[in-house]
Amino acid sequence: MIRPAVALLALLLTATTPVQAAPVPTCSYRVDASFPHDPTAFTEGLFYSNGLLYESTGREGASRIVVRTLEDAKPLNEAQIDPALFGEGIIDWKDQIISLTWRGGQGFRWDRKTLKQIGTFSYEGEGWGMTRDGNVIYQSDGSSSLRLRDPATMRQTASLPVTADGKPVDNLNELEWIDGEIWANVWLTDRVARIDPATGHVTAWVDFSGLRRGDGASGMDAVLNGIAWDAKGKRILVTGKNWYGIYQITPMCP
Repeated sequence: MIRPAVALLALLLTATTPVQAAPVPTCSYRVDASFPHDPTAFTEGLFYSNGLLYESTGREGASRIVVRTLEDAKPLNEAQIDPALFGEGIIDWKDQIISLTWRGGQGFRWDRKTLKQIGTFSYEGEGWGMTRDGNVIYQSDGSSSLRLRDPATMRQTASLPVTADGKPVDNLNELEWIDGEIWANVWLTDRVARIDPATGHVTAWVDFSGLRRGDGASGMDAVLNGIAWDAKGKRILVTGKNWYGIYQITPMCP
């Protein structure tokens, strides 16, 4: 028989002992198809829309925005970014493409059909990746927080700290909105974070170890960076800086 005092103590200990959350699960991946990629492209932004792939590249003097089909790396159209600036993420909004620069504090608006520059804007901090859900842009800056912006003005409206297992996730880079989640490359790693936009919590990792080796890309800077979502075809596409291929993948989660 358990004495009342002992039972009360056990109850109090149970009530006050914190429950340890399960660690964030890690998914592997399956490659379903591969497509060509320009190995000179230092990929910074990527998205897929209406049968076309849009890519932005970095490095001063080599930064550009390219529109192409998935099957052919030859550009259908392209725009050069000011050679003094280092191009970064891009996203579509209405009839525009919006692009960032790394440390220039300057962004651009481009006509989506012609890629003619139609406007500029300025912002504080570094520009890295972008994605969009409706009229909310999520922007990374290399930190553990995402900036929420109004695409009409590009003013920051809020921020979203990103954590995994209770710890900040630094170096968030290229972003993609996929079925209600934000997928984020983590710079200099083979991991992609799947983020709940309501909480900022990483709900799962996708570990792409081995994909760069299979691609044949080499060099310290040739890291995984570039996620695109074909919403109509339900396809996830990934690539990296100076990679030879773009890969259609399926996450394999426990």
